[in-house]
Amino acid sequence: MAPHDTHNAEETDCERPLAQGVTVIERFLATLPGTPGVYRMLNVKGDVLYVGKAKNLKKRVVAYTKPERQTLRIQRMIAETASMEVITTHTEVEALLLESTLIKSLGPRYNILLKDDKSFPHILVTADHDWPQVLKHRGARTRRGEYFGPFASAGAVNATLSALQRAFLLRSCTDSVFSSRTRPCLLFQIKRCSAPCVDRISRDEYLELVAEARSFLSGHSQKVQKDLAKRMESAAEAMEYERAAVFRDRIRALSRIQAHHDINPAELAEADVVALHQAGGQTCIQVFFFRSGCNYGNRAYFPQHAADAEASEVMAAFLGQFYADKMPPREILLSQEPAEAEIVAAALSEKAGRKVVVAVPKRGDRKRLIENAYDNAREALGRRMAESSAQSKLLDGVAELFGLDGRPGRIEVYDNSHIQGTNAVGGMIVAGPEGLMKAAYRKFNIKSTELTPGDDFAMMREVLTRRFQRAQKEDPDRERGQWPDLVLIDGGQGQLGATMEVFAELGIDDVALVSIAKGPDRNAGRERFFMPGREPFSLPMKDPVLYFLQRLRDEAHRFAIGAHRTRRAGAMVRSPLDEVDGIGAARKKVLLQHFGSARDVAAAALGDLESVPGISKSMAKKIYDHFHPHG
Repeated sequence: MAPHDTHNAEETDCERPLAQGVTVIERFLATLPGTPGVYRMLNVKGDVLYVGKAKNLKKRVVAYTKPERQTLRIQRMIAETASMEVITTHTEVEALLLESTLIKSLGPRYNILLKDDKSFPHILVTADHDWPQVLKHRGARTRRGEYFGPFASAGAVNATLSALQRAFLLRSCTDSVFSSRTRPCLLFQIKRCSAPCVDRISRDEYLELVAEARSFLSGHSQKVQKDLAKRMESAAEAMEYERAAVFRDRIRALSRIQAHHDINPAELAEADVVALHQAGGQTCIQVFFFRSGCNYGNRAYFPQHAADAEASEVMAAFLGQFYADKMPPREILLSQEPAEAEIVAAALSEKAGRKVVVAVPKRGDRKRLIENAYDNAREALGRRMAESSAQSKLLDGVAELFGLDGRPGRIEVYDNSHIQGTNAVGGMIVAGPEGLMKAAYRKFNIKSTELTPGDDFAMMREVLTRRFQRAQKEDPDRERGQWPDLVLIDGGQGQLGATMEVFAELGIDDVALVSIAKGPDRNAGRERFFMPGREPFSLPMKDPVLYFLQRLRDEAHRFAIGAHRTRRAGAMVRSPLDEVDGIGAARKKVLLQHFGSARDVAAAALGDLESVPGISKSMAKKIYDHFHPHG
């Protein structure tokens, strides 16, 4: 890649009429090279609106100076553009790789976006121990051994590991557990481990099992099964029936793995099958992982894009972003030709450091695999749209119930948790058109030292003050989608009053407030709702909107309790010495070894503290003063 040549054009007006955006781009064009590279369009705040790549930057960007040829969506982007930046590259392939990386990291609003923050699990056969271990692995490959995968989910890995245990009897325990055992564990009793920890198998025999497992995971399943069948027959002929039964059980386990993985064409050694289906302005992309002739599961993705985005554009954007942080397999089979297919294939090959075949199968077994993946994509999108439709109806019901101007796009629900005021935590959960938005959840450790322990109203005031002061500071213009349309509080009239006080102090008067309290005897189904300027009211017990609001309230309660338990557990392992300024792990250890407990350190005289090796007189005085502030 060439050195980063960055050009800027600045504009400071808050309003972005189309003509001004065009002027910014025209000014930018004057210094733009006619080489490959990546350009970024930014708004007046410096937020990236769009990332694009080009074989010839000047020819590509000039198109934005003729907005009448662009869609309304792109015209809006042009109008918002206040500055631009560019990075030149040697080739268009390099530009595509950089573009995909930047889109994935920056998430520009006008790009097709793949929201994918989950890594894929693998199976690891370790190579850093005399008795290799087989286990599930996720994340960086820092441990020596062979990695097999990827698997679409932890469930797919767990099912395969379970079958591998039955087939190859390899240990799954940690090295520390392995070294400390004196008798076989339950896995040996149920014939899922050969118990190498207590020498029930020789090392040579165990390593033979390891080699068989590696061979099977590498795609040589038929050879492994044939070898086991021969050994079973030999054992039976020698009338070693118990040994023959062991081989029989292992063969059965292998058959179960193959049935579970639905082994397809044997020549499909390493491939991803990617199928795209569009409907109603939305897209589902199903990815099936095939390794060593086995189906390692599938996962559905729902890229964010404009309703009129072409399938070929979505496929190209998906492939670039999906493999931006993953190693592409040797083959990628598609249901849909991506835009600029040759460039995409070249970029993936460069990423992998070897040839990657990108193809749209037209016949045979590969075509049938694509058809199966496409059917899954169609069904998944249908389910999502149905769920989205049901969610939309519920949100319409909420809007009608609480007199909102329209369907709420973001609902925030708050609850507190504590035990007699200790380790108090506030929890905020968020819901919207797509359901619960768990990435937006927040916990608030109650910091105030002035509130009375157990004062729920004061706790709620602190939580809401911190939440909305931050919103006012970070998103004053409410452009980032972080402001709620509705705030739901777990509590009654008192909690509503505390919330109204906070909003009055902060000058917020356009966010709907509702508190939800359980009815008599705290019975679910008899909840009462409290709103400013309205008499308390209830809903029929079988009302779907009531059930929806109950679920939100219960989710906030669950989240707050979980946060409280985590904080309480952390407090239980803390020592009073941790609060003394200057006491680190080493001094803490010395003091505890000398006195026996933190309580005895706190009660120690100044002279006793000064006599501790490694504790200076000044540090002893600091410790003594900490525990005797009025002494």
